[in-house]
Amino acid sequence: MNKRRLPALLALLAMLACLCPVPARASGSVYFTAAGSYVLPLSDSTMPFWTGGYLYIPTTVFTGSAREALGISQVLNNAQNRVVLYSGGRSLTYELGNGHARDNDGVTYYPGAVRRNGVVFVPAYSVSRCFDIVYSVIDVNRGSLVWLRQPDYTLSDSLYADAARPTMESVYAEYLRAKEQASPPAASSPPASSGDKPAPPPEPAATELDGKRVFLCLEGGKDSGALLEALDSYGVQAAFFFPPQEMESSGDLLRRMTAEGHSVGLLLDGTEGLLEEQMEAGNRALAQATCRKTRLAVLQDGRDGQPLRGMGVLCLRPDLDRSSQPLRTSAQAETLLQRISLSSGDTAVWLGGAASTGGLRALLSAVEEAGGVCQALTETSQRG
Repeated sequence: MNKRRLPALLALLAMLACLCPVPARASGSVYFTAAGSYVLPLSDSTMPFWTGGYLYIPTTVFTGSAREALGISQVLNNAQNRVVLYSGGRSLTYELGNGHARDNDGVTYYPGAVRRNGVVFVPAYSVSRCFDIVYSVIDVNRGSLVWLRQPDYTLSDSLYADAARPTMESVYAEYLRAKEQASPPAASSPPASSGDKPAPPPEPAATELDGKRVFLCLEGGKDSGALLEALDSYGVQAAFFFPPQEMESSGDLLRRMTAEGHSVGLLLDGTEGLLEEQMEAGNRALAQATCRKTRLAVLQDGRDGQPLRGMGVLCLRPDLDRSSQPLRTSAQAETLLQRISLSSGDTAVWLGGAASTGGLRALLSAVEEAGGVCQALTETSQRG
């Protein structure tokens, strides 16, 4: 999006805030959908949903103004149970019922499309991967906002959600009015006969992690402040591992982390004969800043931590080492979520320095939606 258009967009949304009354809150929560700067109409039949750990979005997103914002169009062939998304020279074809999709290069994407209430839904992950768009799931007042946009869109998740709030309230008010008009007057129902089939139960929310604890471990540094903001917005703590020399100049950051309940450990280079010296240097700096010491450590490049364990140090042995793989998009967050769901028991994830603020937010949202709990690794977590 052209940066020169952002002030005009924000001004327009701010003006709407003065014009749109805030409706009374309804029970339950909803999923809004936005494409670029457009917040789309809200309805039960086209509302995004989670299943199998994947976020599904309606193909109606790829029509009208939203299609222009994303640059992706759709062709739906009901007779052949097929939907094709295309943009420029790329296409992605879903055959309903076969569980996957294929692009024009023959690459297969899982899972496939589903039809619900007459509307075709596709996984946001495969659309993002094929067409290089970005999406986020943002906590908002009425529930969640699924925001899809081109990679060069310059607003952050929080800034966009704040700017779009009045439009979402207007959309929500219209949603409530439509539901009230569609509701038939209350009437007593005759008892069901023995031949009547019971109504199917509602589809349960995705709980693939089912309370699993996810220990997030990241490399600490002067740029960790934005990651702390993301964690704080979800009420989540993590473990940050600093090189000893970085600790000496990060006193304020270390004090903030310990005050907010995050764990602090040491990132060591594994030089033989110097591990004990590095631990002592790091703990001196940590004690000077926070009056605390740590027994948490991780070795760079995944080196064996046996020497550290012999020193009584809790050396991180992650269940998933993702330090060499970026965590910058929602698609990458969902891929990591799948890996977490396949690991047995609680899972320690070493992200190293690969996570951006947006990627971390996407992961936190995905873990929360899947029923998991993110926690900081501590000296009593038994992960050494």
